[in-house]
Amino acid sequence: MNPAIAIVADDLTGSGDTAVQFVRAGWNTHLSIGGADEALSGSGAAGVEVLAVTTNSRPLSAADAAEAVWQNVRRLRAAGVTRLYKKVDSTLRGAFKAEIDAAREAWGPDTIAVICPAFPATGRTVEQGVLYVNGKPVTETSAATDPVTPVTESHIPTLLGCAHVAAQQDDTPQALAARIRAAGSTVVVDAATEADLERLARAIGLLGVHALPVGAGGLAVPLARVWAGADQTAPVVVVVTSQHSAARAQAAALQASGADTWTPSLAQLADDAAWQAWSQPLLQAHGQSPAQAGTVLLLAPEGQLDGLDSETVAERLGGLAAQLIASANAAGVVATGGDGARSVLVALGARGIALVDEVMGGVPLGTLTGGTAAGLPVVTKAGGFGTEDVLVRAVRAIRDRRFKR
Repeated sequence: MNPAIAIVADDLTGSGDTAVQFVRAGWNTHLSIGGADEALSGSGAAGVEVLAVTTNSRPLSAADAAEAVWQNVRRLRAAGVTRLYKKVDSTLRGAFKAEIDAAREAWGPDTIAVICPAFPATGRTVEQGVLYVNGKPVTETSAATDPVTPVTESHIPTLLGCAHVAAQQDDTPQALAARIRAAGSTVVVDAATEADLERLARAIGLLGVHALPVGAGGLAVPLARVWAGADQTAPVVVVVTSQHSAARAQAAALQASGADTWTPSLAQLADDAAWQAWSQPLLQAHGQSPAQAGTVLLLAPEGQLDGLDSETVAERLGGLAAQLIASANAAGVVATGGDGARSVLVALGARGIALVDEVMGGVPLGTLTGGTAAGLPVVTKAGGFGTEDVLVRAVRAIRDRRFKR
């Protein structure tokens, strides 16, 4: 299997601090000390999903650096890479413009280079097109006196001779993507916070394979997650059996985010024939139609009915969730309420959960072990626990991580 994503960096340490962000998002990643030819021919590339290569071009002349980048990008493109991240120095050192232009030209005629070297965690921000390092324009830092590649311009659009997309209050990824698309083939985008980078990464995801993100380790953090879910075409199934007020508010928030919500009546849960009549249209709707990367919420009704206990409700919804997971080839499952979570796992024949992370404190993320859906991503949560948006975050946690099944 050839790598799906390539990182092309001008030096080894920069390649490493970017590549590790993909590891954290679940990608099988290999860091090569050399260029594309060496990396693709070596045994280390076998089964790799993300390949980071190093052109060692930072001290080279603009012409030589551009040639090195162009050759590497073309080689990776020919090897079947479908997404490219151009790693640049977060203080603009090296043949900055030459390498970006070469990467964009080598990637293809419809490429939009989206540039943002911000890395707020290390003090790098881009505001009004100017790169700041710990609050100072980069030309007022030691980067300006670098003995090999001194930086002479802090305003990135001036350095590159390109368009600039400024930050806007209450911007959405969709609106930002539209402004980037309209701005031209090379665009600098502001980002001063992690939230800004998250929004930009999601805008890049919306731009698709023609987008060429250019940045440092900062942009790679959310982009690794966005690309993990970019090719998903199956729903995430969410089961809420808890009657706790917190769980009901969390379900309402998930429904407001666009989840396709199905809630049976108490009478339908209590009667076998009525249950079958209610559940079959749901299975037909999601099992026979083209798969969509949405969210299906199975929500227990509020209230009580004589002869209907909580165990029956959990078994009904858990069994239905298992059927839906199989028929829709679901991308993952989220279960709220202890009885409901157990019922889903039992219906799938799972033996347990291999834990890999957590959505937030006390809300684990893992994959099922054993059963008919082994390897399926799963989040479990107590009914009375978590913030109001926890189910929305749980679905995103499944979408934003690379799982192998």
